[in-house]
Amino acid sequence: NKSSGAAFRDQCEEDHEVGSYTVMDAGGSSSVEGISVGRSHREAWMVNLGRGDDEWLKRPRDVHWFTGKAPSVCPGVDDEGVLRSLPLPNLSKVTRQSAKEYFDNSWTLFEELFAGLKGEEPFYRPPVHGLRHPQIFYYGHTPCLYINKLRVAGVLTKPVNPYFESIFEVGVDEMLWDDMHKNDMVWPTVSEVYEYRKDVYDTVVEAIMTHPSLEDNGGKEPVVVNQEHPMWALFMGFEHERIHLETSSVLFRETPIELVQRPECWPPLHPSIGEYSTKTTQPLEGVDYPKNSMVPVEGRAVHLGKPLDFPSYGWDNEYGERTVEVPNFQASKYMITNGEFWQFVAEGGYRNKEYWCDDGWTWRQYRNMKWPFFWKPLGPQGSHEYGLRTIFEEIPMQWDWPVDCTYYESKAYCRWKTSKDGLLMSKPYRVLTEAEHQIIRHSEHNLDSARSSSSADKVMTTSGMDFPLGETGANLNMAYSSHNPVDFFNPSQTGHNDTVGNAWEWTEDHFNPLKNFEAHHVYDDFSTPCFDGKHSMIVGGSFMSTGDEASVFARFHFRPHFLQHSGFRLVVSDEDAPATHLYHGSFAGQAAARDETSVDEANDTKTNNVYESDSLLSMYLGLHFPLSGANEEVDPILNHGTNTPNHGLRFPQRVAALLCSLKPARTNNRVLDVGCAVGGSSFELAKSFDHVEAFDFSGNFVAAAKRMQSGEQLTFQIPIEGDIYEEVSVVQEPGVDATVMNKIHFFQGDACSLSEYTETKEGFGTFDGVILSNLLCRLPDPMRCLAAMPQLVNEGGVVVMVTPFTWLEEFTPRSKWLGGFHDPVSQEPMYSKDKLKEIMEELGFDKIHEEQMPLVIREHRRKYQYIISEATGWRKK
Repeated sequence: NKSSGAAFRDQCEEDHEVGSYTVMDAGGSSSVEGISVGRSHREAWMVNLGRGDDEWLKRPRDVHWFTGKAPSVCPGVDDEGVLRSLPLPNLSKVTRQSAKEYFDNSWTLFEELFAGLKGEEPFYRPPVHGLRHPQIFYYGHTPCLYINKLRVAGVLTKPVNPYFESIFEVGVDEMLWDDMHKNDMVWPTVSEVYEYRKDVYDTVVEAIMTHPSLEDNGGKEPVVVNQEHPMWALFMGFEHERIHLETSSVLFRETPIELVQRPECWPPLHPSIGEYSTKTTQPLEGVDYPKNSMVPVEGRAVHLGKPLDFPSYGWDNEYGERTVEVPNFQASKYMITNGEFWQFVAEGGYRNKEYWCDDGWTWRQYRNMKWPFFWKPLGPQGSHEYGLRTIFEEIPMQWDWPVDCTYYESKAYCRWKTSKDGLLMSKPYRVLTEAEHQIIRHSEHNLDSARSSSSADKVMTTSGMDFPLGETGANLNMAYSSHNPVDFFNPSQTGHNDTVGNAWEWTEDHFNPLKNFEAHHVYDDFSTPCFDGKHSMIVGGSFMSTGDEASVFARFHFRPHFLQHSGFRLVVSDEDAPATHLYHGSFAGQAAARDETSVDEANDTKTNNVYESDSLLSMYLGLHFPLSGANEEVDPILNHGTNTPNHGLRFPQRVAALLCSLKPARTNNRVLDVGCAVGGSSFELAKSFDHVEAFDFSGNFVAAAKRMQSGEQLTFQIPIEGDIYEEVSVVQEPGVDATVMNKIHFFQGDACSLSEYTETKEGFGTFDGVILSNLLCRLPDPMRCLAAMPQLVNEGGVVVMVTPFTWLEEFTPRSKWLGGFHDPVSQEPMYSKDKLKEIMEELGFDKIHEEQMPLVIREHRRKYQYIISEATGWRKK
């Protein structure tokens, strides 16, 4: 049984081997054991295979697969042994038992889904589009988030597995459809992540059952959990897991059929699948799918936003307010069906560029799309005979189910339909908007009703088993594991079917913040990175949406080329769509707007980055090269006798000297200067090591270091008084000559991307020594930087960290501070020094040195900053 570490050691030996992997036969199927269809050569991700997990993963999973409750005894299981979602918890009356039941339901549903992966290959095989991590990442990501967020909230004091909680922390929302770079790494084995999940389950259960913030007197005194409560992070973990339950189910649906198997306790397909043994390959309106009419809707004002005191968990983007005046419009009674979309495909909709926006057409060409992704051709190309892929099955085409498609495909259909029907109103066909969606929902369960009574948010009171029942029944909360016919459930009061559930609906809105939006400190980057004008909102939920995703207040989004059990309905109006755009226009102009935005952002960065100003460059040149000014008779510090703090000079050189004095084991005689600024430490290190990699976030600083390296004589201004400056030449330390300087490779970089550099930056390698000088408390995510140290540092190597622990929210979100705050429960002070020791020891380093290291930074002749940083040394075991 080969561990992830062993696999990594073998990777170099295996990369050049073709081995006995896939050979494609004439029909395109695999004829060699080991790897499934579609691979004719050795690929980088395959290093993860053959480590002893394949045999047990190929079998249907028994109770031992489940690290928490087995499905047969899990909350949410019905009399037939089918596991579905529980209602969304009411946070105004939380007990330890109710929290644990919802946790068990979330946890086991996720593991039941992953019981559907057959063998080890689907855990590591990247998705066909390459835009998300392989499934092994998501298997480890959801437990990782529980630990990390409970630590941020102060509920937990230490990690379960620091390495896993680094590599599994950040998911991916790729920035462009053709960004295929990721996934080719050595992941932990499934067995290793399985053991990690067991540890996390036990840790979370212990927190639920013992943490004082949930003390309920044996269930007699329920607790109110709001955004200020430390256990808000627990419910955040629940809902995060449910998001990935759905997004992973889409990835399962994209996985080759021979690599999945239906789990025993998984909800059934919608019963309509059994009504016909076969389905026609040439669908007829009114026979195979219902006629879809446009239904007029009277416009009104729609008030968006979730009240802060609403008793359910909500993501940050749900809170705030906005009033949208919605004009009269018409919307199709049903979502567009597979049968209707077949007409678009058969008439050449995928071949006609006129129907597509620029980005959409480029995406279609790149992916060579000729029909929706989940349609499976059954005959020769051009016959337009198709089956349908569900999560675990390939079934006959269901022409009366909603079509699954991207936003690009939905908009192409709208243009095609307009060309066929002409203008019904003054504007062409389009898709729905967020505000219009709220108007056509069932009135018993819309925003206004939910604000009046929390029970009107139906998911607060209704399990997946019961969701299809009654006048407002819907395919939501995992009632079924597939779509349903669009005319199966009752229409809303406006005459529209499937206004919730069945499939998400694409909208014309960009994902956007409401007025008074405020990121939550425990997960401050959940929404904000996607307020970029490049994400389209989706509304209504799908058959796989559970918990908060199924709430009337839900506001979710995806990029326009993503699939998410998502479809659309047609809308027309005489007025412009009442949609919110974060730049002018919609995705049709995305490419141009993206380029324009990038230029604007670059200009803003150049103007506003505090590290790019000329005055700061002069300040740092003075700090790093204190001999400068000697020829001009300008002292680095005004001499005032024995009290002159000359001991604070040569700070970068003293940091470099400290590393050398700690005698790191010399494996390759290479050293890394993280946050090198203008290079004072780098030049000093090059006197003792064969090679120095040095980078800084500031392009201005790096450019200055490179100019000195090239032999250019730099000058800078030393402030004297007011507007009076003295221009001086940079003077290097003794021994720093051209030979020494040429040992250094300077580049602009990000300390939070160190892990990526080891994999992607050619020649980056490993190091005997690393220094981080007055950097840690200026990083947006210090832990992400520290977590890279084990893979960067050679055995016996030394890391020197020098920091004053000056935490400021303008640089580091409060949730990422190592210390400098009080424990939210015990109110004990949490010091960065103690946390740093805990982190480094968990990462495999021993503390070998500590000293207080002063430095002096000149502001002008009579004013200086005097800083006392803590310098520590850490040797890798």
